[in-house]
Amino acid sequence: MQFKCVQDLEGHLSIGREVAIRLTPELTPSGMLGDITINGFHLGRDLKGNPMKIAADVSTFLESHDDVASVEVAKAFVNVTLKPEALFRDTIVASDPLDATLPSEELKTYLVEYSAPNTNKPMHLGHIRNNSLGLAICRILEAVGHTVKPVNLVNDRGIHICKSMLAYSRYGEGQTPESTGKKGDHLVGDYYVRFEQAFQEEIAALKSGKPELKDKSSEDLFLETAIGREVQQMLKDWESGKPEVRALWRKMNDWVLAGFASTYDRMGVQFERTFFESDTYTLGKDIVQEGLDKGVFEKTEDGATQIDLTDIKLDKKVVLRRDGTSVYVTQDLGTTLMKYEEFKPDSMIWIVGNEQIYHFQVLFAILQRLGYPWAHDVHHLAYGMVNLPEGKMKSREGTVVDADDLFDEVFQQAKLEIEERAAAREEELPGDVMDRAEAIAMGAIKFMLLRVNPKTTMKFDPKASINPEGDTGPYVQYACARVSSIFRRAGVDPESVADVDWSLLTDPRERDVALRISMFSRSMQQSAQLLDPARLANYLLDLSKSFNSFYQYCPVLKADSEPLKRSRLALCEQVRRVLSRGLEVMTIQTVESM
Repeated sequence: MQFKCVQDLEGHLSIGREVAIRLTPELTPSGMLGDITINGFHLGRDLKGNPMKIAADVSTFLESHDDVASVEVAKAFVNVTLKPEALFRDTIVASDPLDATLPSEELKTYLVEYSAPNTNKPMHLGHIRNNSLGLAICRILEAVGHTVKPVNLVNDRGIHICKSMLAYSRYGEGQTPESTGKKGDHLVGDYYVRFEQAFQEEIAALKSGKPELKDKSSEDLFLETAIGREVQQMLKDWESGKPEVRALWRKMNDWVLAGFASTYDRMGVQFERTFFESDTYTLGKDIVQEGLDKGVFEKTEDGATQIDLTDIKLDKKVVLRRDGTSVYVTQDLGTTLMKYEEFKPDSMIWIVGNEQIYHFQVLFAILQRLGYPWAHDVHHLAYGMVNLPEGKMKSREGTVVDADDLFDEVFQQAKLEIEERAAAREEELPGDVMDRAEAIAMGAIKFMLLRVNPKTTMKFDPKASINPEGDTGPYVQYACARVSSIFRRAGVDPESVADVDWSLLTDPRERDVALRISMFSRSMQQSAQLLDPARLANYLLDLSKSFNSFYQYCPVLKADSEPLKRSRLALCEQVRRVLSRGLEVMTIQTVESM
């Protein structure tokens, strides 16, 4: 948001000074006079002066400015009321409110890794949050002008994958997605749960026969069970390339990946490149050897290779076991270097849950110790856990909410809402009811997950997410649909509403809508800078609420005059444009009618 009077003020304040001044006025707080507020404390910091005296200077200058109706000083804060013609000129007419592009010198190429599912079960609610964040962050970065390369790393190997494979080989009886009518990822997930059930049965029997083991954890006793030893052997057979094990792995992985593709398609997820852990898990050993030669790593007494990070308040970390096998961070070293060499990004971002904070601290520290110059622009977006109203989810116990099941549940709620609205209006169901319900359902899910700061552990309530009167995606979608309805009833093409008299819009609610429209670009840029889609989501909610207040108290189609009607129609169209663009960036569809 930048007004002519503010630009002129910047020039006034910078006369005779070498400091660069860039004012970012805020909306004046509710209950105070004014449209925008200029913070004298911020100016005092930039200009190295007394905030009170600077505020007085600002007030004196603006009082004589042609665009300013009135000025009020509250300590070091200057509240400015703009003349209507200046307000709408600067917020709508003179610039495109949708343009959030950063200066070219600030633009980068970002590599964003997100999703990272395991091929032993379907994606669940936690993955939906990850995917929603990844989608939105990529689109937000692109919206401000950055180049973005979205990638995925699928965890398709390891003991957890072998658990599903072993259970299927024991209990599967040749089932396939086709024979069961299940998506492949759901079928494989059933066997992951079946493994855990069989494992717990053996643990219970083991402890019953050996009371001295009662205080031991299941993990401690894993190899004491027959099924634990069997799955460990399967992992060894996979790593040695045993044909029948690899064949089963490929078959079940293909089932899961086909299921993932369907889920991704429903969410609108696309990647420029998908990496597979089965291809990358051996990477990193050469990097460790080079680092050992340079003295970055050291040998332990038992022959393992480690790095000492205690000087930066991390622990010593083994990167190669004494038998020469790699650990997870070793694989990540190799994968990260491979991604950098392929894409040459300016910055890399990993969207991974906050339980991996320490892992990424170690990874980034090792990369920096190894001397990679790009390793100082790597970032872990650590998002919080997402729970249901009834508590936490547990994959091994089969108590997670599968992504597809959640999509279907909210879809049915949206469809029912459409049907009930049509019945209440005594209207026939629209022909696009299925597409409309899908758009509302996916918008409801994504918006609820995105309107909370990513770092926050949150509770997801499917019923609350679909409420068109709450702080939800459907609430914002409904505001867009309301504008479309206004133009349909007016029988007017939005593009034909031009050359309006903005000075007619003097109601405080009209002014508030215009001011909020002007904040769109800054909201987008802040979301990009902070990697926080919640900034944009809550901006869209605020604009929707401002518009609905305007619509309630300022008649559009029944305005007092035709010129006023056209001015209000033009304002409505600007609201629709901004809300539609904001939802598009969050990968949420708009609908013509709710």
